[in-house]
Amino acid sequence: MRFWDRIRMSMEGVTIALDAMKANRVRAGLTILGVAVGVFVVVLISAAVHGINTSVAKQFESAGPTTFFVQRYPIVFEACDDSGDTCKWRSNPSLTFGEADALKRVETVGEVLLRQGWGASAKYRDRELANVQVAGVSANWPQVNPPNMIEGRVFTEQESRSATRVVVINTTAKERLFGDEDALGKEVNLTSLSGSGRGGPFAVVGVFKDEASFLQGGEQPRIITSIYALNRRLGANTRWMAFVIKPLPSARQDVTIDDVTSAMRGMRGLRPGRESNFAILTQDKLFDVYNKVFGMFFLVMIALSSVGLLVGGVGVIAIMMISVTERTREIGVRKALGATRGIILWQFLVEAITLTATGAAIGLVLGWAGSFGIRAWTPIEASVPPLAVVAALATSAFTGIVFGMLPALKASRLDPVVALRHE
Repeated sequence: MRFWDRIRMSMEGVTIALDAMKANRVRAGLTILGVAVGVFVVVLISAAVHGINTSVAKQFESAGPTTFFVQRYPIVFEACDDSGDTCKWRSNPSLTFGEADALKRVETVGEVLLRQGWGASAKYRDRELANVQVAGVSANWPQVNPPNMIEGRVFTEQESRSATRVVVINTTAKERLFGDEDALGKEVNLTSLSGSGRGGPFAVVGVFKDEASFLQGGEQPRIITSIYALNRRLGANTRWMAFVIKPLPSARQDVTIDDVTSAMRGMRGLRPGRESNFAILTQDKLFDVYNKVFGMFFLVMIALSSVGLLVGGVGVIAIMMISVTERTREIGVRKALGATRGIILWQFLVEAITLTATGAAIGLVLGWAGSFGIRAWTPIEASVPPLAVVAALATSAFTGIVFGMLPALKASRLDPVVALRHE
């Protein structure tokens, strides 16, 4: 019986709260607005963070879950003043083509992809891209990270090794350089931005479509050529070249990492006890770095968005205090008829929770709509995780309880005789 009495009193409290909201639209509206804004921002940020994390995880795993990277330098966050003490990696020798060829002969290695980025301008007739990313890769690019080819083909091993002037461009570069024209077979004039001015005409042999992502985006023009052509034709310095290692399907990642480390140390004549002068990065390490960089940023954004909930909470105190004052005689009558302090306390808490829950529901709907907008207009695959919905509703209820407790306690402690005399 007591359970059903609680349900009845809760429904009665909700009804009274809705009537109070109608009677005091401005006060109630401001309170609801504060809570709604807080919940909206929390839900929107949660949706964006969820989408970004999903996108980043997909991009890291696009080359395969066991793939890892060998490069000249580690990812570090320490201050670097160009001295040997703070920038030890600067003394690391560059990776070489010979080392890549040697790693291909390691028995647990399936593929070794060479890659390096470079800046260049691209021009076709009167259309020009003043600054475009040109990526140099080896011919086994499709075996490690298959591109979504729309037209044409990728360059061959022979074209790669001979530094043939051929490129594969993404759909954005095609649209900006060629418009509606067929790009295949046309020549794009590339000029290095390094200051050397090296470059020349490169024939387009293929067009691929970028998958939109948070880290890379899907609207940036990109041009792919062989890493040998990047080095010989555009004058790219190979000191920033990196290797992408894909283990054999039958090999474990940790075993392949050990084999590659041993091979690299052997080629560089490093004795036991000496620190490796190269870095090996797994996708787990890269994701940890990502979390360090963006985790604090997202945390600050969530903290700032909580200000809205705080404003809503202050509004709950104000409107409930006014409600207690206006209904002092009613409280006195109810106490005179046998209502206990617990019943009065419960009623006013339900009213406070109703106010915050209304704001939370509005904020949740707006946040959901905002996540669809982010998904439609940006590369971020934003989606509202179920946990965010639960957290938003729980937070609104918690806000109602915490900030509604003071007015509810004041109402429950009123002396019935004094309350009945209140004018």
